[in-house]
Amino acid sequence: MSGLDRRAVVAELLHEPADCPGGPLLVVTGLGSTTYDAGAAGDRPENFYLWGAMGGAAMIGLGVALAQPERRVLVLTGDGEALMGMGALSTVAARAPNNLSMVVMDNGQFGETGHQASHTSLGTDLAAVAAACGWKTTMTVTTMADIATLRQRLRHEVIFAVVKISTAEVPRFLPPRDAAALSVRFRAALGIPAD
Repeated sequence: MSGLDRRAVVAELLHEPADCPGGPLLVVTGLGSTTYDAGAAGDRPENFYLWGAMGGAAMIGLGVALAQPERRVLVLTGDGEALMGMGALSTVAARAPNNLSMVVMDNGQFGETGHQASHTSLGTDLAAVAAACGWKTTMTVTTMADIATLRQRLRHEVIFAVVKISTAEVPRFLPPRDAAALSVRFRAALGIPAD
């Protein structure tokens, strides 16, 4: 199977999350495997996991980025979710926050519903779509050396990156699933008092 190991990629991208200007990296994950990957890399209050909002990660990330302009925000999602929420790519590009990046883990399949082929395995190039939507910097990453470089760039630049990952199954790591508790702890990590 070709493609990078998803867990190694996310562990590298989220390594030393406190090394961002303005405070620790804020991470919004898409439904499914990217949530498991981020949790396996280290569950922390600055991770906001989406358990039932397929297609919503980019828009939630945009809201966080606009509300927290001094913090770096990363939307970490899969190709299936990015395809479902393609209109969000235009909205994010139009608002152009200088603190929001997006990484799409692309294995060319809908992993949560039975591994059916996604449109990225049938010709859709999400980096090209993002560029056409107005993202200034887009890239497709295929090596771990490029992941290490991407990690550094995410701390200071706005980037839309597609990471080509393997279709290999990895064990699920289930971080906290209580949506209310996740919201409260994320708000606390931002210094926002609970209602």
